[in-house]
Amino acid sequence: MTAVSNSTAAFFERSLGQMGGLRSSIEGLQTEIATGVRIQRGSDDPIGAARLRALTRLETRGATEAENAARLGQDLSEASNQIEGVTSILQRAHELAVAAANDPVGEDGRAAIAEELEQMADEMFARSNTLSITGAPLFAGTAGSPAFIRDGAGNVAYNGNGQNGTVPVAPGTEIERGVTGEQLFEFDDNGTLSSNFAVLTGLAAALRGGAADPAAAAQDALAGIDSALDNANRSQTVIGTRLAWVEAIQQDQQTRAIDVAEQRSDIGDTDIADTIVRLQQTLTALEASQASFTRVSSLTLFNAL
Repeated sequence: MTAVSNSTAAFFERSLGQMGGLRSSIEGLQTEIATGVRIQRGSDDPIGAARLRALTRLETRGATEAENAARLGQDLSEASNQIEGVTSILQRAHELAVAAANDPVGEDGRAAIAEELEQMADEMFARSNTLSITGAPLFAGTAGSPAFIRDGAGNVAYNGNGQNGTVPVAPGTEIERGVTGEQLFEFDDNGTLSSNFAVLTGLAAALRGGAADPAAAAQDALAGIDSALDNANRSQTVIGTRLAWVEAIQQDQQTRAIDVAEQRSDIGDTDIADTIVRLQQTLTALEASQASFTRVSSLTLFNAL
C-alpha cells in the first residue's frame, strides 16, 4: 500500500511540475510578444545578453560622439560664417584704400572713408568675439574669456590662447575646434606683429590727418590689408576642411548606428511569427497534459475489473 501511495504522489508531483513548466513557458512567450523583447533576463540567453550589453556600450559611446560631432559642426559653420564676414570687410577695406590713395578723392572724401573704416573695425571686433552655440568664444582658443579686448585708447589685443582644443568624434579620431584669433586676425607685417584692427584703425587715423601724405599712407596700408585677406582665406580653407571631415564622420556615425541597431534587433528582438507558433504549440501541449492528468488521476483499480 505504501508503494502505491508513493507512486501516486510521484505521479502527481511530476505531472504538476510538467504543467507548471508549460505555464511558465507560456507566460514567457506571451511577455516576449507583448514587449517585443526576446531576452527578459540574462539567464534566458547568457551569450545573447552579454552581446546586448556590449552593443549598449557602443550605442552610448556613439551617441556621445554624434553629439560632439553635431556641436563641432555647428561651431565650425558659425566660424565659417564669421570668417566670410571678415573677408567681406577686408575686401571693402581694400577698395577704400585704393580710393583713398588717389588724390582726386579729396579731404572730405578721405574723411568719409575714415569713418567707414572705423565702423568696419567695430564690426570686425564684434565678429572676433562671436560666441558658439554653447556660449564659448569661437576665436579664443580654449580660453573662456573674450577673444579680443579693447583698452581705453581703442587699441585691440588678443585675450585668448594659442590652443584650439580637440573634440572626440569617433574611436581614435579627434578634430580641432577651429582657428584661434591669432591665426585669423593677426599677421606679420614686415617683421612686426600687426592685426586687422590695427590696419583699419591706423588707416582711418592717417586719413583724418594723422599722416603727412594720406594718399601714401593708404597705398602702404594695402600690403597689410592683403596680408589680412590671406590670413582670412587660409583660415576659411582650414575651417572648410574640418567641416567636410565632420560631415564625413557624421555619415559614418549614422551607418554604424544602423549596424548596431540591426545587431541589437537580431539578438534581442522577438520573432513574432516564430514565437506565436511556439506559444500555440505550448498551449496545445498544456491542454493535452491537463486532459491526460485529469483522465489518469480519475482512474482506480475498480475500472480495470
